[in-house]
Amino acid sequence: MNPETPLNPGLYIVATPIGNLGDLSPRAADILARADVVAVEDSRVTAGLLRHVGTKTPMVPYHDHSAEGVRPALIARMATEAVALVSDAGTPLISDPGFKLVRDARAAGHLVVTIPGPCAAVAALTLAGLPTDRFLFVGFLPSKAHARSEAIAEIATIRATLVLYESGPRLGASLAALAEGLGDREAAVTREITKRFEEAVTGTLTTLATRYADAPPRGEIVIVIAPPGDAPPASAEDADTALADALTRLSTGQAASEVAKALGLDRKTLYARALELKAKG
Repeated sequence: MNPETPLNPGLYIVATPIGNLGDLSPRAADILARADVVAVEDSRVTAGLLRHVGTKTPMVPYHDHSAEGVRPALIARMATEAVALVSDAGTPLISDPGFKLVRDARAAGHLVVTIPGPCAAVAALTLAGLPTDRFLFVGFLPSKAHARSEAIAEIATIRATLVLYESGPRLGASLAALAEGLGDREAAVTREITKRFEEAVTGTLTTLATRYADAPPRGEIVIVIAPPGDAPPASAEDADTALADALTRLSTGQAASEVAKALGLDRKTLYARALELKAKG
């Protein structure tokens, strides 16, 4: 397109490189150069990208701490201006607050356009060597151990490859919790995708947890985990039998946890069933 031709007013969702600036598409570069303003997570990060493009498009912060206050003004500007939305790296709205901006822009009747491109979650799937016909993006697990265990229990029985983001310092603990909650599945830890030290380390969750327990890696990290095995799901009769046995040795909560892990069933459902079995005597 002619760089002198103005863009139509509205919201432009622009995917940016996750490491290698060569991955910025010509269309993305064109949109960033012709937009009236770019909504950014960190202006220091996006300033480097704009220098690469050769433009000085004005920026406005749009992140977890500023989004609520900034959003109404951005929506108003979309009536007459082209607003580009970027994250620090990759595709906006994937594990960031951008969806509210899209929702409100559409509700206001503004044009919403996507300029697709790099995404760490999808890139990691291509490196992991695990099934990709069905997958679930989980984002970041909670940092506190109890909340993390509950989050893992919620996804334990989903028959899909799981994709998670994680930081280096938390990686070993998260892998150990995943091994405990999901069983020792095949997995891959990918980091620094598209950068000089890109790597994808594969193994079981247990071996990966051991590898990274005392050696937290640097860089952006994506964990990819194989779906559960092909064993048929446990029946209600199997669950009742296992619960009855566990209740002779454990508290109600402990029994539900043990059976959930052993049979790959939902702990909350098993807890409610365990209470019913205890009431029946």
